Amino acid sequence: MAELATIARPYAEALFRATDPDLAPSLVAPLQQLAQVASDPRLREFADNPKASAQQVSALILSVLPALLPAALQNLLQAVLENRRLGALGQIAAQYQALVDARAGVSQAIVYSAFEISDEQLADITAA
Repeated sequence: MAELATIARPYAEALFRATDPDLAPSLVAPLQQLAQVASDPRLREFADNPKASAQQVSALILSVLPALLPAALQNLLQAVLENRRLGALGQIAAQYQALVDARAGVSQAIVYSAFEISDEQLADITAA
């Protein structure tokens, strides 16, 4: 897993630096959708076929997404496909999310409790 994180880091950082700070959060959801599509085993098998070009794989991916990808994500997809790094898209999305969260001062957390949490307690935890 560390290897995927190492592979993904430059892609996530490049996307983050190339994106307008005001628009960066709006790319999180489409990037996660892209990563979800890229995780399909049948797609990965097709993409790993040496006879399949990056353009063919890109066209297939874009055809199954619910909406048109922003230009920055289309460029990212093309770079990932040309470098045969489709398997790293999930990590790229996770690292990009972390960069966006860090800029906004947001921390992701999972809260476990042995007792039911009231709405007031949940609001306090969320604010913290």
